[in-house]
Amino acid sequence: MSHTLSFPVPSAVGSLDQYIQSVNRIPLLTETEESDLAHSFRDNEDLEAARKLVLSHLRLVVAIARGYLGYGLPHADLIQEGNVGLMKAVKRFDPDRGVRLVSFAIHWIKAEIHEYIVKNWRLVKIATTKAQRKLFFNLRSLKSSSNTLQGEEVLAVAQQLGVKPEEVREMETRLSGQEMALEGGSDDDEERFAPIAYLADPHAEPSDVLARRQAARLQDEGLHHALAALDERSASIVRRRWLTEGDAATLHELAAEYGVSAERIRQIEAKAMQKMRTQLAALA
Repeated sequence: MSHTLSFPVPSAVGSLDQYIQSVNRIPLLTETEESDLAHSFRDNEDLEAARKLVLSHLRLVVAIARGYLGYGLPHADLIQEGNVGLMKAVKRFDPDRGVRLVSFAIHWIKAEIHEYIVKNWRLVKIATTKAQRKLFFNLRSLKSSSNTLQGEEVLAVAQQLGVKPEEVREMETRLSGQEMALEGGSDDDEERFAPIAYLADPHAEPSDVLARRQAARLQDEGLHHALAALDERSASIVRRRWLTEGDAATLHELAAEYGVSAERIRQIEAKAMQKMRTQLAALA
């Protein structure tokens, strides 16, 4: 649905403030208007109706995204992801359930933003299970102060969120600490001295590189030799079945072309492949 709709996005409107002002000027829908548009989209696939539903709720995305600014990600990016969640909500919204779209959409907007944060925030590498994600998104609000959690507080948080105490301590350390990104930024000099530049490449050992190159060369040359050892028909069948780009020829297509049965083509192919394996083994 998203590629057929058109509505303001932060990067296209100009500054983020201009975007927020523009979406706040879009009028809200009455319950009747919302219901009529939702029925029109669901029953008639009316994309203009879907567009109006999305537009009228863009301010909701802005408000929700603002609540996630503490994770250090751009507000505009959070809004963009929230907009994706809003479109998913509009697509799945059932107006006959007696619930307003705003209530239904909140879940989808938050889910999309959560997924974006977990994928992109450099500190979040352990938030993989559902419980760990819950810990990640709730730890800050559960802390009574900015001080480090004490023993009883750690146990209380762990029990409330259903995780281990050590996971609470580890997440708190990550949230309060400063981690250095492995990869540098866009600046060439910065990238040159990024930590990742000092990590050994397990595939860069010279002897291994030479061995892989030799193996690739032998495989390529061996394939040509093995094909050359076949009769013309067998070689053509192998090429068209296994060595062509795009769609390979089927047994039935080749059977019709050569005037034999598909089973006969399969037998020729199997015999040719076995002969090629023998040729390649001799070159190894």
